Amino acid sequence: MPVAESHRRLDHPPSVPDVEVFRSIMQAHNRKLYRIARSIVRNNSDAEDVLQEAYVRAFTHFSDFRGDATLTTWLARIVINEALGRLRKSRRQRKLAETHQAEIIAFPLNSSSSDPEKTMAQRQILDLIERLTDHLPDVYRTVFVLRVIEGLNNEETATLLSLKPETVRTRLHRARHLLKEQLEKQIGPVLLDAFPFAGKRCERLTEAVLARISRDPRDPDGK
Repeated sequence: MPVAESHRRLDHPPSVPDVEVFRSIMQAHNRKLYRIARSIVRNNSDAEDVLQEAYVRAFTHFSDFRGDATLTTWLARIVINEALGRLRKSRRQRKLAETHQAEIIAFPLNSSSSDPEKTMAQRQILDLIERLTDHLPDVYRTVFVLRVIEGLNNEETATLLSLKPETVRTRLHRARHLLKEQLEKQIGPVLLDAFPFAGKRCERLTEAVLARISRDPRDPDGK
């Protein structure tokens, strides 16, 4: 079913065709949107929560998508807003009480490689990429993730972040400088495996979103 046919506000549980459309949208966008969320909140669990909330917001207000931008851009803006809102809330909470900084869980490697040494080398490079990317200043980190890891161009990144293209270029240059040129030369092809969001994690989030938007809003226990 074309996406355009689902442009309506969900005042009741979605139909079976709607559910299948939403499922296909999530499966197509999970990896990209997860990376964007994580580049802002810098925590695996928080990024997954951001993505779930963003999908629920998008799918329960699908009539707001007018086609002025691509579906990917529209969803990315919702994810960015949700992530920034969570970040602001987290910062307010830290001012009220000291909390332990969440440990970042290492992402699993693609297990298809049969070469232990190659797998270990890839893991070490990915660990270094993730660690250094996480420590980039906020204004540079999301630009770096979108441009280098996601492969978006200047104009696409500028549109998503509401920046001028020249600002994107400046921030990317600064990010690359901070990460050092020798690192950039090493990370090329293995970046495709950085910050993955697939398998059971992807499936779990997809099913959780569909379950939430399928609840009857007339049900007092629905959230």
